[in-house]
Amino acid sequence: MTISADHTAHEREASRSDAAEAVDELVKQAEEVRRKFGISLEDYMLPAHHQIQMVDPAGRMKAKEEQGTEPGHEYPTPGDDELLAAYEQLVVGRRVNDQNSALVRQGRMAVYPSSHGQEACQVAAAMCLREGDWLFPTYRDAVAVMSRGVDPVQAMTIFRGDWHGGYDPHEHHVGIQCTPLTTQLLHAVGVAHAAKLRGEDIVVLAMCGDGATSEGDFHEALNFAAVFHLPVIFFVQNNKYAISVPLSHQSVAPSLAHKAVGYGMAGERVDGNDLVALLAVLDRGVKLAREGSGPLLVEANTYRMQAHTNADDATRYRPDSEVAEWMAKDPISRMKTYLTSQGLLDEDREAKIAEHAEQVAMQLREGLGVDVSVDPQDLFSFVFSKPTPQLREQSALLADELARDASATGANTEEAGK
Repeated sequence: MTISADHTAHEREASRSDAAEAVDELVKQAEEVRRKFGISLEDYMLPAHHQIQMVDPAGRMKAKEEQGTEPGHEYPTPGDDELLAAYEQLVVGRRVNDQNSALVRQGRMAVYPSSHGQEACQVAAAMCLREGDWLFPTYRDAVAVMSRGVDPVQAMTIFRGDWHGGYDPHEHHVGIQCTPLTTQLLHAVGVAHAAKLRGEDIVVLAMCGDGATSEGDFHEALNFAAVFHLPVIFFVQNNKYAISVPLSHQSVAPSLAHKAVGYGMAGERVDGNDLVALLAVLDRGVKLAREGSGPLLVEANTYRMQAHTNADDATRYRPDSEVAEWMAKDPISRMKTYLTSQGLLDEDREAKIAEHAEQVAMQLREGLGVDVSVDPQDLFSFVFSKPTPQLREQSALLADELARDASATGANTEEAGK
């Protein structure tokens, strides 16, 4: 087929026209944001000069002028009911982390990447979303997965080495945890784009760590989300290490939140151990995304108190003094002190929360202590909806080998009985 020069020129002109319309639309959206907040677009996109912190490490609510807020970066304090519910999830999350570490030592889980010390980020990420919104977690975000309503045993299934992720992502609107770094950000952006095309009222929150910001997928996801003005919150849990590589060897940007402006989206920094501030920032971010303000990058400064996984020796790359420094910033003790000082938490309520946490721990012990019946043919059954000839051939070879093994075992048993 021959394409005429005129036809090709028309296509180029149409392409230029589409691009110009897209640019005009982005400019209009940017101007709308500027008018909405009464500040320059740059001041909106750049994070506040100081990270947002509402409750200090001692559990005291800071004065408004000391919280780090600025015009366009203002956050109302969450309600009492939300804070109490979040605190309960926080306590449950800590108990889950500690229980899972014990289950690994007992051989009932193959591996577990603990989020001990990061539970405030986990809980806030789950609680800021509506039921129909989507959460895309990392491998370290099991507490966030549970906080979205996934059964605890199902949430931990992947860590004992089963062939599946343990839960139905469509039922809970939670992506499956996986170890490849940053791929979940692309999945999140894809879901958000599909929702926008369908006109669905959905916000997507995509979680990642500081190490993920060095990956190409991070750039691609943020750039796509910004260009198509998608309702996505990119939530970076900056726990200071990409396994053993410190943040100072990953980036020299003023903060990871400053990376947002390069994509044309807003960025914000928040104390990742301050549950009150996390809820405030993420609640507002989700609200803005739902209203059409586009994507947002939130960096939460936190710390991984335990090793990367049970296979890691954290003492080889960080000093004990650094860990001790962050222990004083523990999100649970901070939140407990604050709620108690506000008259929202007493001994009876604390006991009920602790009892709930123990029930979840018991559920994990019992559920992960059950032996799983393994069918080797599952290796081939769930790769494609319609098995390929190669998979059918491999399945037949395995079936034949298993049959021969069973026959030999039966013969040996019969011989031994004579």
